[in-house]
Amino acid sequence: MAEAMIMDSRLRLLFETGLNDKGEPIYKTKTYSNIRKNATAEQLSQAAKALGELTEYPLAGVERTDNFEIVG
Repeated sequence: MAEAMIMDSRLRLLFETGLNDKGEPIYKTKTYSNIRKNATAEQLSQAAKALGELTEYPLAGVERTDNFEIVG
């Protein structure tokens, strides 16, 4: 039977940095690699909020990306 083994995780923070000429939001991202594979959504949310407080821009979103290896 095949199994999926997590290889690595990344945390991506999305910041709203302003508005363009059309009044639409402009976003910038910051990605953190080597996130603990067993980190919970709550832990990542708390970390993202803490990191967001250190920037001048408001935190607009948080994403987690996991890469898996399929074995078997």
